[in-house]
Amino acid sequence: MRHQTRVKLLWKRRRHLIHLVPPFRRSCAFLIAAWVQAIASCFTGNMSSTPEDDAAAPAIGAGGVEGEEVEHRAEVEHRAEQQNEGPPPHRHTPSNIFILAGQSNMSGRGGVRHKRWDRVVPLQCRSAPAILRFSPGSHWVEAREPLHADIDTTKTCGVGPGMPFAHAVLPHLPHDISSGPDAAAPVGLVPCAVGGTAIREWERGTRLYTQMVRRAKEAVRGGGVVRAVLWYQGESDTYSSHAADAYGANMEQLIRDFRADLGLPFRIHDVPLIVRSNAQVAIASGEAAACIGKVRQAQLGMDLPNVVCVDAMGLPLNEDHLHLTTEAQVRLGGVLAEAYIKNFVANEAVAQASDPPLPTCP
Repeated sequence: MRHQTRVKLLWKRRRHLIHLVPPFRRSCAFLIAAWVQAIASCFTGNMSSTPEDDAAAPAIGAGGVEGEEVEHRAEVEHRAEQQNEGPPPHRHTPSNIFILAGQSNMSGRGGVRHKRWDRVVPLQCRSAPAILRFSPGSHWVEAREPLHADIDTTKTCGVGPGMPFAHAVLPHLPHDISSGPDAAAPVGLVPCAVGGTAIREWERGTRLYTQMVRRAKEAVRGGGVVRAVLWYQGESDTYSSHAADAYGANMEQLIRDFRADLGLPFRIHDVPLIVRSNAQVAIASGEAAACIGKVRQAQLGMDLPNVVCVDAMGLPLNEDHLHLTTEAQVRLGGVLAEAYIKNFVANEAVAQASDPPLPTCP
């Protein structure tokens, strides 16, 4: 008798049990219902549903076991949607902001093979509450690899130099000494790089240039200071002798335009720009090799205030002989951080120490 009662209860609630499972699993649920009916027939001979049986079952979402299970499933699905959308926005603007611009080796191809990222994230690239990222929707969120996944959207992104750079400079930057949820994060990264772009696509008035300036201005709207622009670009200008010859003048003009368009109100009129060599492009043809040399010479010989160049020559490449490996990106991020600390953080500390003291009131 006890078994018959349990089977009857399962049979009465079979429709609600089927409703609770996701649609792609309902076929299995119908098989289970048929199995329940077969067992029930062994005890009762015939246990077909009646309107009274259906009315006696508790309504979905109206309390009881079924209602609680539906509410729980909805909560789980909501959390999954939030996770897919990314981390929640941060309350405050970071105190030290860095703009990441250029092409594919800045947006990151470390760990990408055959258009798939291997999802290997080294320790130097792990997410941390102190490192934020400026999203395409203009919100500060906790940074995580790949930084450019929703910026450089037409290609597969992997590990880039941004996160290892942020981790390396973090101990050397001024930041809010307070702690807790109301404290400002020390580092903010603004990804703007897009793979396969030539220097002419970053000229003033182009879509990429306009987007970079807009995002830089929006990033500092809540406070904070743009400390540097990390620029990695030039591979796409090695396929033409004319583009390679004009690279130096075009790059210098880009720096001037960017500084002028951001302007003093944003406290970055003399923003330092770190330009890295693009010599890792390993193309076999002699003509291409000559173009690489021209672009390298323009980058290494650039003579503008607050522009530092570090060389990426010799870093390991992916199988495509064009993009840096994950290991190379980690090393490059560290070299960038060393250059920034040596040329800007240390000099700023010396300048502040040498400033004359303010007059005191009598």
